[in-house]
Amino acid sequence: MTPQPLDTLPTATRVPDGLDDVAQRLVAQLPQTVEWLRDLVEIPSVSVQPEHADDCRRSAERTADRLRDAGLEDVELLELEGTHPYVTGSWLRAGEDAPTVLLYAHHDVQPVGTPDRWNSSPFEPTERDGRLYGRGAADDKAGIMAHVAAIRAWLDARGSLPLNVKVVIEGEEEIGSPNLHRFLETYGRRLQADVIVLTDLTNWKIGWPGLTYALRGMADVYVTVRALRQPVHSGMWGGVVPDALTGMVRLLATLHDDRGALAVAGFEDDVRPLGDEERARLQALEGDGEALAAEFRDEVRMVPGAGFVGDERRTILERLWMRPTITPTGMDVPATAAASNTLLAEVTTKLSCRLAPGQDPDRAMEALRHHLDSHAPWGLQVEVTVGERNAAWVTEPGGPAWDAAVAAMTAAYGREPAAMGCGGSIPFVEPFSDAFGGAPCLLVGVEDPGSNAHGEDESLHLEDFAKACLTEAFLFAGLAAGRA
Repeated sequence: MTPQPLDTLPTATRVPDGLDDVAQRLVAQLPQTVEWLRDLVEIPSVSVQPEHADDCRRSAERTADRLRDAGLEDVELLELEGTHPYVTGSWLRAGEDAPTVLLYAHHDVQPVGTPDRWNSSPFEPTERDGRLYGRGAADDKAGIMAHVAAIRAWLDARGSLPLNVKVVIEGEEEIGSPNLHRFLETYGRRLQADVIVLTDLTNWKIGWPGLTYALRGMADVYVTVRALRQPVHSGMWGGVVPDALTGMVRLLATLHDDRGALAVAGFEDDVRPLGDEERARLQALEGDGEALAAEFRDEVRMVPGAGFVGDERRTILERLWMRPTITPTGMDVPATAAASNTLLAEVTTKLSCRLAPGQDPDRAMEALRHHLDSHAPWGLQVEVTVGERNAAWVTEPGGPAWDAAVAAMTAAYGREPAAMGCGGSIPFVEPFSDAFGGAPCLLVGVEDPGSNAHGEDESLHLEDFAKACLTEAFLFAGLAAGRA
């Protein structure tokens, strides 16, 4: 069934003076914009899986087509040896005195997880109850199409943009942007900008936009426990000889206390403390905490009776946005259907670590490595390999670019955005900001808490998507007026 997006402006939207033609053109083009989004979602551009390398290239090529359709010039695929393609394009006719904005999104997506737990096929985009379901529908192919919609509306309505625009669409964000530094060394100069806009974040709620000022960092850690040189018969040797799976389970259990709070000595030592103003921002969003807790339970579909985890001395939002985590996300063991009655010789687990503002990733990883080495049960061998990692990012809300974003969101959504943190990570942000001399980064949302990005039944709220597109169109005018 073809999605039916809005054919009129959302009722809450209040178009800024002088932008009626741009807004009306954007809304008139929304059916085509959503069809293009569906077209992108059909491509399984799963960057972590080598068998989808050709799909990642197809996704890049289709993205390039959409940027050309929007009216961008110099659109091309940029890549280095061993990378999935980036896509870039620009429109630089506003003049040297006009500011330049760099628009970012990514075209790669997460694996689908368990396909039979989706209510529709992950790569067959489907509309239900005003939402578009499919892997990448929200994270982050909607971000690509928000850029396309805003640029196209301006160029079709007026034949020009009020500022210079550059676009970069990454193909490796979902694997931690491992080649970003090489990419910047090679192509960074051509992407120089005064302000960066990233459409890869979550809004506070449906109808209530968010402007994100803090991201957690991340690190991938692989832990191998070895007990034997080969598997052996569990009946002949069980009860005396240790096995790697039981050893791994006991080792993982030492990472947290009984409430689920981290129990790794030194891991949290350099976490940045919250100031009074920041605590007040969190408190304004949390209220008494009970309603928020109920909403979270519903949004993440917690099973009845399950409780929240973490340090109970800290609020839910502080734990979610401003504190670190260590989470097992995969384990190399036989599936139950293929399991034999043997003691396993070796087991490997992947740990996903989220790092809080202030944490040094290398120091945190050494604390984790020491903990794992020193808590190995029964003298088993433990090997720890640290993969890609990046620090958290945080900025102080405010400044001309921030104010322009607040005004654009308020106009599009009909209410002022929430100043938010985000528990997720976008490795792109800090390297690009640093490479461009500290250019301000505006992190805006195309998702909502119910989008379930990275999970089953990922989806995009179509009315909020229309508002996100309008936000970006209004933001162009605001950045131009304030000279970013």
